[in-house]
Amino acid sequence: MPHLEFSALTLLLVQIAAIVLVSRALGFATRWLGQPLVMAEVLAGILLGPSLLGWIWPEAMAALFPTNSLPMLKMLSQVGLVLFMFLIGLEFDPKLLKGRTYTSIMISHTSIVVPFGLGAAAAWWLDAAYSSPEVPFLSFLLFLGVSMSVTAFPVLARILSERRLLNSRVGAITIACAAIDDVTAWCLLAFVVAVARSQGLVQALWTTAMAIGFVLAMLLFLRPFLGRLGARVASRDGLTPTLVAIILLLLIASSTVTELIGIHALFGAFLFGAILPKDGKLADTLVEKLETVSVVLFLPLFFAYSGLRTQIGLIREPNDWLVTSALIALATLGKFGGSAVAARLTGLRWREASAVGILMNTRGLMELIVLNIGLDLGVISPTVFTMLVLMALVTTFATTPILGWVYPDQELARDRLVPPVNLAPPASEPFSVMVCVSNQTAGPGLATLSAALMGKRDQPARLYALHLWRPSDRPSVEQRRNVPDPDASPLAPLLNQAQILMLDVQPLSFVSSAPATDICRTAEEMRASLILLGAHKPLLLEGTLGGTVREVIENARSPVGVFIDRGLKKVSRVLLAYAGSAEDLAALHLAQRLASAPGTSLTLLHVVPPGTAMRPGKGRTQIDDVFSEPSADAGAIRVHVVEHASPPDAVLEEARRGYDLLLLGMRSEWGLETNLVSLRKQRVLAEVPVSILAIHSPSDPMAAVQA
Repeated sequence: MPHLEFSALTLLLVQIAAIVLVSRALGFATRWLGQPLVMAEVLAGILLGPSLLGWIWPEAMAALFPTNSLPMLKMLSQVGLVLFMFLIGLEFDPKLLKGRTYTSIMISHTSIVVPFGLGAAAAWWLDAAYSSPEVPFLSFLLFLGVSMSVTAFPVLARILSERRLLNSRVGAITIACAAIDDVTAWCLLAFVVAVARSQGLVQALWTTAMAIGFVLAMLLFLRPFLGRLGARVASRDGLTPTLVAIILLLLIASSTVTELIGIHALFGAFLFGAILPKDGKLADTLVEKLETVSVVLFLPLFFAYSGLRTQIGLIREPNDWLVTSALIALATLGKFGGSAVAARLTGLRWREASAVGILMNTRGLMELIVLNIGLDLGVISPTVFTMLVLMALVTTFATTPILGWVYPDQELARDRLVPPVNLAPPASEPFSVMVCVSNQTAGPGLATLSAALMGKRDQPARLYALHLWRPSDRPSVEQRRNVPDPDASPLAPLLNQAQILMLDVQPLSFVSSAPATDICRTAEEMRASLILLGAHKPLLLEGTLGGTVREVIENARSPVGVFIDRGLKKVSRVLLAYAGSAEDLAALHLAQRLASAPGTSLTLLHVVPPGTAMRPGKGRTQIDDVFSEPSADAGAIRVHVVEHASPPDAVLEEARRGYDLLLLGMRSEWGLETNLVSLRKQRVLAEVPVSILAIHSPSDPMAAVQA
């Protein structure tokens, strides 16, 4: 076997793979606990560091993260951090402060001043025991104060999104406070770094003056240029590779200048992102191009590097744990107490003010950035660094459960800025269809099918269109989602087609971290007679009804229809494949509704084994029961009994005779089961030239489907 050289590049690639793998694996657990992904990434770094891996298997840690490889990992993580801070700057939008300037500034500044003061007091208490004699007391005091004052803007946005708080008064105020807090904290941190790096007060003042001059130059000269660049992106061919290169070069230049000045490269990255125009497509397009690589690949490297520097074993004595507990208590008292009292003084109720305080106590990523800067500069010791990392983890982890206790769903419903849609069904319980739309392309076909399912115009029926979106760490994205914009909504094509068909639709949309659960819950609230889902191409390629579709099928109490659209324009000729199962019976009742529409003809293809066509059977009795009283307005109904050894072949032969829609039950005869699409029999799905509606029935289809 040839010799495999274990080079520095090989080691770095293995480290990256291990970090991403562990952080993503932990992400499933933290998501199940209702925690943001950032918690998994922080824990992954700690688990791979000396606190766990180095404790239980030191040889493995030494092989995976040898000391001489850490500088390379650090530099790569710092590059990723520069990109991420640029994205954070892009998220700062002055529009977040519109109408809330006084309240937001009052709460935000109080939430910085109070914990900063408590951190300064803690520094006076800890200086003798936990700070090096070479570190000036002023630098230690300032860093401890800043570390108590930080709020994690992206983590906070994710929590607000998942709790559906962004369109509430509490959420709107909190996200504005966090934006101001972010800018203020970074300006304060820039000054603190300048003091820590300087050799005296005069040099610190000179560094601060240069930093102020740099900020003014960026605002007065570079910002107008970026505004013209943004207008060019909006009016021409979009963001070209050349423009991306120019922007990245400007980002590097901004970060380099602030690093040379002495206030850290991250401040330059944040400032450059903050001054980029937020109107038009420039900011959004940049985020789309940079966010995935930055967040998925580079950011976990920073967390892992932080975890490698976190040594919980340094906190050995009971007194050390008491100090750690005291720091957690002081940080919580300052951030939660200051924010809550300030919010109450600005007019919020105590419950709302408490919710604001809990949210502002979220630290997460921003705290780790501050702590790493302090450790790199030698201002805080590894022991204090570990204590403050634990403080950041505890305060961030506690946010979601405590918020759910203080601000439950009933309070959220009462305090929404936009009244929720009334989902209460009418007393008569008419036939209702809930259409779930995941993307714009599925909308027209689903609208056409829904119009046919409504039956005759004089029959009571209701149609709901539901769109769910995954929560995002980007507050600007969530803000746009909560502002009604019919043209930009994924529901727009469906609503436009419904308007053409003169069909009344009630649109619903909200954020969901568990789409299948929310689809089933919403369907129950609306007493939906049918849940209509659009299928995607992987259904035909992978052979499984996976993901959200499968979960809805397994848990819904209403019949579920999976629609495979092949350009459905009208529903005038319908083919129903029938073999006598419960799923076929549910499809039979839906076929009755389709047949009641004027101008619609229905062919019921009853496939039986050879030699049994003339025998009376249960299936034929069910057909007679459903169609015993055909409507005078209905189109022609033809029952075609076919003897065939292969039901899929029988369906394929009939479907090629010119139909618009094929209805079939989700059963093995047609290559469809609850959790499996038979690869051998999937010809029905792959080769049928018309659109397909596959029906899955719950345990009681007769009660569920209201014909």
